[in-house]
Amino acid sequence: MGRVVGRWFLTALPVVVVVSMLTFVLASLVPGDPARTILGINAPQEQVDALRQQLGLDLPLPQRYWDWLVAAAHGDLGRSITTRGSVAAELAGRLQVTLSLVVLGLIVIVLVGVGLGLISAIKGGWLGRAVDLLSLIGLAVPGFWLGLVLVAVLAVAVPIFPATGFVHFSDSPTGWAASMALPVLTLALTGTAGLAKQTRSSVLDELGKDYVRMLRARGLSERRVILLHVSRNAGAPIVTVVGLLFIGLVSGAVLLETVFVLPGLGSLTVAATKAHDIPVILGVTLILSFVVVTVNLLVEISYALLNPKVRT
Repeated sequence: MGRVVGRWFLTALPVVVVVSMLTFVLASLVPGDPARTILGINAPQEQVDALRQQLGLDLPLPQRYWDWLVAAAHGDLGRSITTRGSVAAELAGRLQVTLSLVVLGLIVIVLVGVGLGLISAIKGGWLGRAVDLLSLIGLAVPGFWLGLVLVAVLAVAVPIFPATGFVHFSDSPTGWAASMALPVLTLALTGTAGLAKQTRSSVLDELGKDYVRMLRARGLSERRVILLHVSRNAGAPIVTVVGLLFIGLVSGAVLLETVFVLPGLGSLTVAATKAHDIPVILGVTLILSFVVVTVNLLVEISYALLNPKVRT
């Protein structure tokens, strides 16, 4: 297990550095001047130049990135160019919204998808064909379109849930649950079918192997065979899909936050991109990169727990 964590540390740091560097270069090459955006198009050029110098925008790109990287290594993500507030403080407030949406969506996907795939593999018949059909529909339907449909049906036609907005859990747990219902349902509907199909395929593959027939011949009940042996051996590909789903849900949540007007990382990224606020863009990139590499670590640990060969 220590070797797995060690490999993660050796690969995570270069990945985060490379991704942040590419993001910095691409964001810097986008046409536009943050100083001009702040002061307005009619501001004198002298004021614009003075503000650029104050913000450090007149420095060479390598030096600007190096200064940011050194500060980030010490936990300082800098200040927003537009608001002059702490980037870390802005991200802390937004991150909980995005992670709440992603984690809740993943929980629903895992519970429903794995359960549905397991049942369809055992029962077969029409349920298996239904899982195949639903997986195709889930992959073909765009998440933002599904979100708009759910808003039209469950918030406008039948006003069960609020269409937009966010309520913090500390303010009202029921209001928080209601504000997260439609976004979570949108994420869950787009990801459940794919996980159900992968679960069904993995379980069917294991049920056809020789060790399952031997366990049945020894008199083990079907429930013990599936829960103690088949589900564990079929877990590796399922864990892989769950990890990929989590990463996909993060990008999907960024888009859905715009649809449902949630104050998460998505809306912050859109606003920062329009204003050429590079410190905020880099902060979001750093957080999301860390989330991705952490999910990969959890997947590797899950492999080691499910398969003893990985630990050796």
